[in-house]
Amino acid sequence: MKALLCSAALLAAVGAQAQTPPAAAASALPPPPFSFFVTSTGAGQGANYGGLEGADAHCQKLADAAGTPFKTWRAYLSTQGAGAVNARDRIGKGPWTNVRGQVIARDVGHLHGDTLEQAQLGSNLTRNTALTEKGERPKAAGDTPNEHDILTGSTPEGRAYPDGADKTCRNYSSGAEDGSVQLGHFDRTGGGNASWNSAHGSRGCSQPKLVATGGAGLLYCFAAN
Repeated sequence: MKALLCSAALLAAVGAQAQTPPAAAASALPPPPFSFFVTSTGAGQGANYGGLEGADAHCQKLADAAGTPFKTWRAYLSTQGAGAVNARDRIGKGPWTNVRGQVIARDVGHLHGDTLEQAQLGSNLTRNTALTEKGERPKAAGDTPNEHDILTGSTPEGRAYPDGADKTCRNYSSGAEDGSVQLGHFDRTGGGNASWNSAHGSRGCSQPKLVATGGAGLLYCFAAN
């Protein structure tokens, strides 16, 4: 009888072990590769990233630290002046997914609502999907502090503004008290049009001015390849 009980216990233990590896293997799987995120932190110098190159490098640094090798990251930013660059033209073709594998947009047209159908459908960049490279949601409207402003320097179509009023904090090279940069709202709340990429301008270019406006100098980052 004792031998039978020992055999039963042994079989139960073997059965439990047989069931354990799949669960353990599933939990050990790496997160799906992602191609979009909101930066978890800014440069700390307001809108001054040292230009597009510095902004791209900031995206690349955070993405690399999160474990996304073999991707080229671009900050979603437009510039002004000679040789102006459109944000939409520098982020690749899509599709883009967040850290959880949720599709943000299928392509550039879907992201910006280029056609009537795409505009009615809308992209999936929302309060709940615009996550950081760490898989966290940035502080949104209603949180303390509110940090839903994201630097873009772009029109709603994702294009550069014409020369004139500063919309890019001197092409992301200024952290001064004056100047302005166009901002989007990742949570698509407030700002008159609740636009993810072109809600309103900042009160200045310094870190305190961006904070006072409702942000922290954060960026949208897209994998261009």
